[in-house]
Amino acid sequence: MRYLLFAIIVFIAGYITARFSLITQALELANFAWEHGVVGRTIKGFLILSIFFFLFCIPIERIVAREATNEFLSSALFNPANILQKGVMGGSKSSSGDVLMRIFWPLNYPRDDEPGVLVGWRNSETDIFVVTILNGVNSTRIDNELRSGSFFRKSRPSIDRIFDICGQQELCVLGDVNGFAAEKEEFHPEYLHTFTHKSSRYPQIYCPSTSGVTMQVILFEEPDPRRMEFHSLTPISLALEDNGADGENDDMEIKDREKQELLVEKLKQHTVTRIPPTEKEESLQMIIHQINCTHETTEILRINVELLNSRRYRRALSVSERVVESAHSVWRTALGYGWALVMCCFPWVVNIFVIIMLFWRYLAHLLLLILEWRLKPELAALKDISATAQQCDIRLQQFCYWPLQYDTVRQRKGDLGDATNSYPHYIRFYNSLWLVANDIIIGIALGSYLIENGTTVADTIDYYLKTYTIDGLGRTIQWLLIDPGGLKLNEELDRFLGDLFGWVLNYWADITMQISPWLPTIIYAIGISSFAGASMPIALFSDLLSILTIHIYSFYIASARIYNWQLSIIYSLFHLFRGKKINVLRKRIDSCDYELDQLLIGTTLFILLIFLLPTVMVYYCLFAASRMAIIILKAALETCLACLNHFPLFALMLRVKDSKRLPGGIMFELKDPVEVAQGFQHKFDTAPIAYIHLKSTPLPLSAMFKQYSQLGMRLKRHYFSARVISCLLTGKAVPPIHRRNLYSMQYSMLPTVRAHWREVWERLRK
Repeated sequence: MRYLLFAIIVFIAGYITARFSLITQALELANFAWEHGVVGRTIKGFLILSIFFFLFCIPIERIVAREATNEFLSSALFNPANILQKGVMGGSKSSSGDVLMRIFWPLNYPRDDEPGVLVGWRNSETDIFVVTILNGVNSTRIDNELRSGSFFRKSRPSIDRIFDICGQQELCVLGDVNGFAAEKEEFHPEYLHTFTHKSSRYPQIYCPSTSGVTMQVILFEEPDPRRMEFHSLTPISLALEDNGADGENDDMEIKDREKQELLVEKLKQHTVTRIPPTEKEESLQMIIHQINCTHETTEILRINVELLNSRRYRRALSVSERVVESAHSVWRTALGYGWALVMCCFPWVVNIFVIIMLFWRYLAHLLLLILEWRLKPELAALKDISATAQQCDIRLQQFCYWPLQYDTVRQRKGDLGDATNSYPHYIRFYNSLWLVANDIIIGIALGSYLIENGTTVADTIDYYLKTYTIDGLGRTIQWLLIDPGGLKLNEELDRFLGDLFGWVLNYWADITMQISPWLPTIIYAIGISSFAGASMPIALFSDLLSILTIHIYSFYIASARIYNWQLSIIYSLFHLFRGKKINVLRKRIDSCDYELDQLLIGTTLFILLIFLLPTVMVYYCLFAASRMAIIILKAALETCLACLNHFPLFALMLRVKDSKRLPGGIMFELKDPVEVAQGFQHKFDTAPIAYIHLKSTPLPLSAMFKQYSQLGMRLKRHYFSARVISCLLTGKAVPPIHRRNLYSMQYSMLPTVRAHWREVWERLRK
């Protein structure tokens, strides 16, 4: 095949060179450039740019690369992988031989001079996590209450659930705040002495230099679970983990993935043996859970402290207080009976609502079965052919999944489990609701315009269709009949193909003339469908475009078949000259002895087909270009559908409004010790203390639009691949990308398998 293409290219190049005298014109152009000094000025400019590049660009690039390397090395000391492995969470000894101790301290505490008690988790002897500061209490009594388990008499949510999440058995007293003068006391890691002041947001830890302890204070901002703020080590996923849409890739993607896995295995074999992680390194996820539970733990502690103080100062009620208490009791009893009546009727109302919803869900399920029905397993379903059917399938699947999605969000709303896994359900649910709401709002505006201006829109569509798909195509075919661009085509074949395509085009023009009076009605129907969302008229316009340009698709298929057959025959005859033949069974080229008459007939046919090839080629190029233009227009419409169905609108709003609700990891920022010490009120000799700020980084935009980039890479890999280009050059049918790969992004927030109606009934009845 390469030899045939090379021969065709040489033939075309020789024909063009001889036809337009390119060599003579090239020599005249070179002589003109030499006489007018163009060559000299070009050489001077090239030398000046080269000198500038070697003297300035290369040194600047080297300096920037070196500075970037130094910056990377310095910042690497303060990222989670190094701070919490080598410094903060690494070994228990520092470089100077001192014991390394770290304290996690919340920045949301009130900054004042009041004394208080530090309460939190003790992960190890040198690993302390401060939850809150309790003011106005006795540390000994709090410690005894916490150890005996009698402190938590009123806790909601359950403190046992928090213990399970945080990986600890009990809270304990860690030290005091703004207590007595600690300068005369010895340092004990079991009981810390700390100081706070209004002038500084950082705590001052009493740790004398003679204690043999190097301390690191990791400061963090307490996330508010009521606002759905939380910290996460890894970026949260906006797609369902059990969704298999992305897994349905074509053969090319599967081969690329297998190749990458093979390279990863080879890298693992040549990787230096890693040191096994220590216990502190593995506790990073537990610390993140403790940070996420800080707010709830603080609320429980404060509620129970108030209850503890009220028990201390409890006294007998007076007569008037008893009367008021009795009145309140009567009122509460009446409210209790009323609430009991409501709760008795509420399940019946809920069951009726669930039954009605299940009825509509069953109808939606039947429609989905129709859209997914295939005459044969290898044939395409209706949703794989029509954009409108695909859009209906997406909306119906969303309607079937919303009840379960709402139930999942409602159940996990009061759960203190892993927020990284629970909050993405909330984001996905409300993102789909926002998209549908915006789709309907835009659709109402678009539908109102189409209904009010249906005739104008229909006339505009009719004008452009006639101008570009009928009249423009007809003028181009007529232009090909009169030696286009100076090309000398075969007159008989050119006239035959022109008359053939022109006759079909005229017949299609008569059909469109009969359809034109119905266009306003069709536009009005599309406008009515817009009230179901703007995505519906866009899908209908896409299908309407496919129907009204079906003649171009037919022309493309016919010209491609003729062009491919001709190339195949020329390819076979080319091997005949070389004494070869194609072995179809073994898929190779074998030697063969031909008779003289076979060679003579083959030579005659080869010459005829070579001279007829340009005529067929120009028609194929015309219809292939027209087909590509229609594909680009449909791709633009389907891109609009993708944005309306899957754009991360709610996630973007969360990122702009409160980035803590959309975490993409954590980072560490080392504070200047001189700047930190300026706000301290107590001046005493302390051991080296590093203040590190733990921050939550927002989810990057690249992660939010990851599936768009994957879709772009998938389209690029498919349509700009060597296989597709080879199909275009040889006239073979260009394989379209499968709709399951094209629309996998829109199905990423939907489950692969729909739940049974019994499962929906059982979950909603709860």
